[in-house]
Amino acid sequence: MIRIGVRALWTPFFILAAAAAVLAAGPALAESKSTTYEGKGVRIGRGTAHTVVRTDADGKPASIGIVFTPGMLDGLPKAAKGANPDFPYLLPMPTKGPKTVVDHVVVNWESAGHPPSRVYDVPHFDFHFYLVSRAARMKVAFKSENDSGDPGQQPPAELVPVGYILPPGTAVPQMGVHAIDPSASEFRNQPFTATFIYGFYNKQQSFLEPMVSLAYLKSKPSFSAPVPRPASYTKPGTYPSTYGVRYDAGRNVYEVTLEELK
Repeated sequence: MIRIGVRALWTPFFILAAAAAVLAAGPALAESKSTTYEGKGVRIGRGTAHTVVRTDADGKPASIGIVFTPGMLDGLPKAAKGANPDFPYLLPMPTKGPKTVVDHVVVNWESAGHPPSRVYDVPHFDFHFYLVSRAARMKVAFKSENDSGDPGQQPPAELVPVGYILPPGTAVPQMGVHAIDPSASEFRNQPFTATFIYGFYNKQQSFLEPMVSLAYLKSKPSFSAPVPRPASYTKPGTYPSTYGVRYDAGRNVYEVTLEELK
């Protein structure tokens, strides 16, 4: 009788302790539901690169990015004099996991940079996150690079972040027209390190583009910045509020990411 009584006395405490343990583990269990999905690796330079989608505890996309090894920054091709200095590398999105607004990614190695001079004419990477299909992108065509200043290519104001402009000279076939932020530091006599560009074609958003200099990447940065957001988007879905350019010493990889999707 005494033993039964002691067991009965302690049972509620064991139940409470177990309940407390479950509650304490709740955040950890929720965090463990976060998942990383990776796309197929592609050889670039002496390294590799692949896309990545990370989810939150609810299984929704939290970030979209590109992961690459340090070797990608070495052994890169150089254009012959007078040849196109742009070298594109197609990166497929992960085949598993939740779908995002990004259809595919193209990393463009700009071996000699591109206009405008004294701004982006240094070796750098254009990380294009395309919102359109590859087939649609391949149909993007212009009469000249100055078509970006044509009224027929100017998107509605609600699709363009406040302060961004589409200047002449930024229309590129199989890409689109590039909207830039003239208040960015590289337009104020500062060396170009990293910036964020929006792309359009036929008045619709077609890509999101972090652009990063080779020299800045080799400095092994840990950088993040807000992404100016337009009032609305052409394609329904969640879009970045920040972007990051980081070297992870523990894993010995770089990441360029679109973050805080909402």
